[in-house]
Order: sequence, then C-alpha cells, then structure tokens
Amino acid sequence: MASGIGRASALLASGTLVSRVLGFLKVIVLAQTIGVVGSASADAFGIGNQLPNNIYVIVAGGVLNAVLVPQVVRAAKHEDGGRTYINRLVTIALVVLAGTTLLATLGAPLIARLYGVDLGDQELALVTAFAFWCLPQIFFYGLYAVLGEVLNARGSFGPFTWSPVLNNVVAIAGLLVFSALFGADPNGARTFDEWTPDKIAILGGSATLGVAAQALILFYFWRRTGLSYRPDFRFRGVGLGKAGRIAGWTFGMILITQLAGIVQTNVANVAFGVAASVATLQTAWLIFMLPHSVATVSIATAYFTRMSTHAANDDLAAVRTDFSAAVRVISLIIVLATAVIAVAAYPFSRVFETGFDGVQGLGNVLIAYILGLTAFSVLFMIQRAFYTLEDTRTPFFFTLFQVVLFVLGSLACTLLPVEWIAVGLALVSTVTGIAQALLAAWLLRKRLRRLDGRRILRSLVQFSFAALLAVLAGIGVLFVLGGTHQGGYAVSSVIAALLSMLVIGAVMSGVYAGMLRLMHSAELQTLTAPIAARLRRTR
Repeated sequence: MASGIGRASALLASGTLVSRVLGFLKVIVLAQTIGVVGSASADAFGIGNQLPNNIYVIVAGGVLNAVLVPQVVRAAKHEDGGRTYINRLVTIALVVLAGTTLLATLGAPLIARLYGVDLGDQELALVTAFAFWCLPQIFFYGLYAVLGEVLNARGSFGPFTWSPVLNNVVAIAGLLVFSALFGADPNGARTFDEWTPDKIAILGGSATLGVAAQALILFYFWRRTGLSYRPDFRFRGVGLGKAGRIAGWTFGMILITQLAGIVQTNVANVAFGVAASVATLQTAWLIFMLPHSVATVSIATAYFTRMSTHAANDDLAAVRTDFSAAVRVISLIIVLATAVIAVAAYPFSRVFETGFDGVQGLGNVLIAYILGLTAFSVLFMIQRAFYTLEDTRTPFFFTLFQVVLFVLGSLACTLLPVEWIAVGLALVSTVTGIAQALLAAWLLRKRLRRLDGRRILRSLVQFSFAALLAVLAGIGVLFVLGGTHQGGYAVSSVIAALLSMLVIGAVMSGVYAGMLRLMHSAELQTLTAPIAARLRRTR
C-alpha cells in the first residue's frame, strides 16, 4: 500500500514539476512581453486573466475538490461501478458551468468594476477587454476539474497533472506570436492607446485556448480507462442531494475567500502601474505555489483517495495514521523549500525582472509570502482530512476566521507607502494563514480524538532546526555571490541568477539533509530509502 502511494505521488509530482517548469517559462516570457513590477499592461492582464479563476472557484472549484472524490469512491460500490453517478454528476456540472460562463462573459464590465473600484476609465477599459477574452476559461477549468477528479478517484492520477503541460505549451506559443507581431515590452511601457483589439485578442485568446486544450485532452484518457460520457439529466437516486448539502458549506467557504480576494485586489490597485501591484503578487504567488504544487498537492492527492476509503469504512485510526504520515513527509520537503526560496528570493526575482528596483520589489513580496508556506501546506492537508470525513462545515468556520483577519489587515495596508503595499498584503496573508492552520489543527484533533501531535511536532522541530542552519549557510553563499546589491553577480543576468540559485539550493540542501541524518530523522529515511534501494540494485 505504501509503495502504491509512493508511485502515485511520484507520478503526480513529475507531471506537476514539468507543468510548473513550463509555467515558469510562460511567466518569464509574459514578463518579457508586457513587464511585471510597475507595468499597467501586466496589472490589467493580471486582473482580467484571474477573473475566470475566481469565478470558477466560487461556482465549483472547492465544491468539486471537497465532494467529488469522496462521493465517487462511495459510488464505486454501486452495482454499475459508479458509472450512472459519474454521468449524472458530469452532466449537471457542465450545465451549471456553461450557464455560469455565459452570464459571466456577458457581465464582464460589472465584474471588472468589482475588482477595480478605484481604477480610471482607461485602466478599467483594458481590464474589461481582457476579461471578455478570458472569462470563457470558466467552462474549461470546470471541465478539467470534473474529468480529472473522476480519473483521480478511480486511481488514474497521471492525466490530471500532465494535461496542464499542454496548456502551458499553447500559452507560450501565443505569447511568442504576440511578441513576433507586436514586439516585446519588458519594462511595461506600452500605453493604453497602443492596446488595439488584435493585441488584446491574441494575448487573451491564447490564454483561453491553452485552458481549453488542457480540459479537452482528458476525454482521451477517459476512454483509455474504460469510461465514457453520456449526458444523463436524471439527477435523483444517486446521492446528489447529499453531495449538494455537503457542498453548501464549501461554497460558503469559497465565497468568503473570494470576497477577501476582491479586497486584496482593490488594495493592490492603489499601486496599479506604479509599483509592485497585482502582477507582482501573482508572480510571487506562482513561485510560492511551486513547491506546494509539486510536493504537497501530489502527496495529498495520493493520500486523499486512500483516506476517503478509510473514512467510508469508519476507520478513523487509519485516517489519523495517513494524515500524520502525509503531514510529516510534506513538511520535510516544504520546510527546506521555504528556506531556499527565502534566501534566494532576489536571484529568483531576477529571472522575471531586469532592473534591480524590480528585483527588490518582487523579491520582498516573495519573502513575505514564502514564510507562510509550511502552514499553508499543512492546512491543505488538514482541509482534506475534514473532506474525507464529509465535514465541510468546520473548514468554513476556520476559513471565516482567517478571512476576517485578512480583510482587516489588507485594509490597514492602504496606510503603507505605495511601494510597500504588496509586501504588506503578502505578509498579512502569511500571518493570518499561520493562525488559521493552528486553529484548524486544534479542531481536527477534536474530531479525530487525537492527532499524533507529539510525533508531528517533534518532526517539525527537527526540520526547523536543520533549516535554520541551512539558512545561515545559504545567506553566506548569497553574500559571496552578490545577491543583495545592484551589480552583484547573482542578480546581473538570468543565467547568473539561475546558477546562483542552483549553488544556494545545493549548499542548503546538503546542510539540511546532513543535519537531519545526524538527528536520525525517520522521515528522511522513509523518503530516501527507495532511492538507496534502487541504487543498490543497479550496482
């Protein structure tokens, strides 16, 4: 069983890693095409291209994650292996998504205004124009989620994580076409008047085309796993009513989270086109999400299906065991990732930005975000533990707790100097996220009666101590490479930045692994044992 989890996690991680690498390449190309820090073009596209994600998440995103996998696992016990349930669920999902996409696209001006309350006419017009081209992504995001989660629930993990590779390839091709036709603008100097309909269509349309390709390719993998979709509008008799009740709390949780996002975007808009703003926050968040997506999501997804099976059999002890194992393995990787990215934040930012002011602007936001990565990843696993128990009510309340704190903190950021607003927003996200994770862990402990807390805490202390020594070593290397001042080697070019990150990462990883080995870390041994065994077999 453990080896199966390991293989599934490795498959998920490999697909996610390739996708994220291409995603980074896409953002680098985007940065060279329209800029990042202080670019009105990048901020406008950032808002317009984020709108479909926000609306999709409100309508279906979290609901599908919370409900679909556990329900499909349970439906597999039906006489037909769950095929009736799957067809009916997909049918109702597509109907809802199609209707939502149509209404959202028609309402693009109103939605754009909601996320740009204080924007001027020119800024708002450009955001709205991008929104018209990007909002159809809602339907394809939903289609990708439904088809992919059904595949995951049936043990086919690869397609869900590998299909975004196609999305990134298509999007990168669109950006290259845009640059070839209209020229690159890495400093974000293109004026609003220069944004003609053909430029907007190619930039926004290629982004949507990538999402469509990502979703539609999954039909091929459905057929390979023996699934076939036939529209079925008979929604009674397969437990959809129960799924809807479960989803209600998740919908509320997603809704309040998106309300916080609206506040964040409008606060960030104070620096729109002037300093670090929406595009900077999105780029920093992409870097933040890289280790989370590769490690946390891959491991959690593989464990999630198994935990759902245990919960369906009322085996709380097995749920608790899997949760503890997942958190400890995830934390082993994420604590190191946090340390490395925090130290290498400026070289990392140099990959996206050319001037040192832009490097500092993006780097400071990244540091403020990354300090909350471990809590964010642990919280992700806690939420899934609740979902396996079919408890979406509790996650709603601990999310409400975080949202209230976040909104208050975000509004306070308007008092900061304009160049520090984005940093303040990222730091508020980190502080409130840590508070949310602590509350969520306490609530899960009550639900599972105990949480294997001592073992988890002992491992976190070991990881943190090893990471602290790794940080000291990494900072020494960063100073030697000149990564903290203008003209230093580590921030002199993209190649120099990448090489510097490799050196810093290698030194810090060596120190981290060495210290954990000295402390006889059980998690390190678990993680490295399969690799060591394979090496012994190849000798």
